[in-house]
Amino acid sequence: MNNLKGTCIIGQSGGPTAVINASAYGAIKTALESPNITRVLGAAHGIVGVLNDILYDMGEEDPEELALLLNTPSSELGSCRYKLKDPEQNDSEYRKILEIFQKYDVRYFFYNGGNDSMDTCSKISRFMSKSGYDCRVIGIPKTIDNDLAGTDHCPGFGSAAKYIATSLMEIYKDSTVYDIGTITIVETMGRHAGWLAGSAGIAAAFGSGPDLVYLPEVSFNLDTFLLDCERLYRQNGKVLAVVSEGIKDKDGVFISEYGAKKNNRVDSFGHMQLGGLAAALAEVVKERTGAKVRGIELSLLQRCAAHIASQTDITEAFEAGKAAVEAAVSGQTGKMVAFKREDIDGKYAFRTILIPLEDAANHEKKVPLEWINENGNGVTQAFIDYALPLIQGEPDKALCSSLPRFAKLKKIRVSG
Repeated sequence: MNNLKGTCIIGQSGGPTAVINASAYGAIKTALESPNITRVLGAAHGIVGVLNDILYDMGEEDPEELALLLNTPSSELGSCRYKLKDPEQNDSEYRKILEIFQKYDVRYFFYNGGNDSMDTCSKISRFMSKSGYDCRVIGIPKTIDNDLAGTDHCPGFGSAAKYIATSLMEIYKDSTVYDIGTITIVETMGRHAGWLAGSAGIAAAFGSGPDLVYLPEVSFNLDTFLLDCERLYRQNGKVLAVVSEGIKDKDGVFISEYGAKKNNRVDSFGHMQLGGLAAALAEVVKERTGAKVRGIELSLLQRCAAHIASQTDITEAFEAGKAAVEAAVSGQTGKMVAFKREDIDGKYAFRTILIPLEDAANHEKKVPLEWINENGNGVTQAFIDYALPLIQGEPDKALCSSLPRFAKLKKIRVSG
């Protein structure tokens, strides 16, 4: 039945982005305006907040403050990296979630996150259905990595790509200041998919970017990399290279993982925590060339740089949250909101669609090999054409003393 009435819970999960709060605002605003949703709750730190019964009443927030979520980075409700157990082996956590849902008459559950979050969403949806409890579950996509399957792109990627491209243009200008030769190696995020590293190619397309870009979709050969650096250094007196944290050797072993395994850097989902690659490669290049070499890790700035966010990304993130609520109220469940790219009179456009949660959960979308150049050290025009529309537009941000004014929610906790 489409006229299901009850409470909704909105949660955020995984790594934050510059626009995940825009999705939260889209969902919260639409839910507050829906006659089918009697109460709007925010989960503190995602599914962990549900399990611990720590929920905030979004109806108690000032509308003007909620609106500031559009331009507020990070995950305002709090995030988590908590992996639910397999319900077929141990359903205790799911029974606890059901208990909380029954306590607050939760009939709508919206979860905003990436691959692992969609897996969480899918498990909850199946358990509720199996239990006979009427609760509609919709996933809202989010990831700067842009690796969610089933959608043309993900909210968060456009802003991260814009930050990376802009940063590389600025680093490029800085590298030309002195007459002493320099080699700069910049590391981006991206475990298995090279969308973020490839975004540096946007800067190169405009004449002020990296000479070399290495993505995890193509095996990384250290000797070839060193030869590339030496050749360009002799030719130009400077080299600017970009590497994804997830580049692998021919045996499929992460270059960063050598150190990660040694130091046992593993997250709660069992993923190796990569990073530090640029500095390590810089040492090797310095030994080989004798040049002045600097390693730069963009790190968290890629996902929180709201000051240079893409307005297109913000708008689409909001629409994803809005579409999730509208879909659930209309009777949909077990789905994730996705984007379909369209061309209207030669201009970029998009529309939201729904795909089964199973199609997105634990699947990864990688950069097509035909979008990577023959040498495996750059991207083609097809990649640029894909990414460029997603970084467009400058947001109208609220300021205070010329600094960004971010949302400050009261986060009033509810009780049963």
